[in-house]
Amino acid sequence: MVRTDLVIQAPDIDTPQIKQLARLAEADTITALSGASTQAFRLSPARQRAGVAELCAVADIDFGFVPDDQRLERVRLVAMDMDSTLISIECIDEIADMRGIKPEIAAITASAMRGEIDFRESLKRRVALLAGLDMAALSRVYDERLRLSPGAERMLAGFARAGAKTLLVSGGFTFFTDKLKARLGFDHAVASTLEIAGGRLTGRISGEIVDGEVKAAAFARLGRELKGDHGLIVAIGDGANDLPLLRLADVSVAYHAKPIVRAETTYAIDYCGLDAVLNLFG
Repeated sequence: MVRTDLVIQAPDIDTPQIKQLARLAEADTITALSGASTQAFRLSPARQRAGVAELCAVADIDFGFVPDDQRLERVRLVAMDMDSTLISIECIDEIADMRGIKPEIAAITASAMRGEIDFRESLKRRVALLAGLDMAALSRVYDERLRLSPGAERMLAGFARAGAKTLLVSGGFTFFTDKLKARLGFDHAVASTLEIAGGRLTGRISGEIVDGEVKAAAFARLGRELKGDHGLIVAIGDGANDLPLLRLADVSVAYHAKPIVRAETTYAIDYCGLDAVLNLFG
């Protein structure tokens, strides 16, 4: 019989909260998880009892019930979104800021990520508004504004040590994914390409638009190659465009995500950094 543990994580967890959660989950043992950048504890064995989710929500604690056979060494592939997941910004919103139209484009971006409008059409609309912008704006966004989400490098290093391959997927742009792939050592990357002519954006996408279905297809293809008989494939995302990808994963994680995404994933990380994902594996 597979044992289940309760993993709790937060920037700060009080001892009374830990003990209360242990009582609710009927856990016998509390183990501090070493190496975590935030406070993290494994309560074992644990039962999925009423009140755990509610207490964690009130106390701003990330939690997950983790089967003990969900081992890090079983992970064969980790796919993740770029904007607002691997990195802390939406690149297209920051590009738009270079020509003074960030609020207009950011509103379209937010609506698409909530699943209110079609992603492909929203991307076409947003990119069209950038027509004529000097491509130097892309370099400025990368150099001046792009920041990795907390814990990103530690998470990627942990999966790499376990032998997992990594896939970066984005409806955003190859200008950024190519740089991040080289910088962080991703094995694969798939993204949309901005069309550029004469050193300026044309307002069009060159080639295929990487929407949710394209992300999922790339993940599925690599998953078939890598998973084997006992492996796990993992996906991490934040917006509605990530749902087709997340639904294919053995373990899916909503990272600081929209409610529509949190409702469909195995786990949600709302308060910690990306390295908290590692603690969801034994």
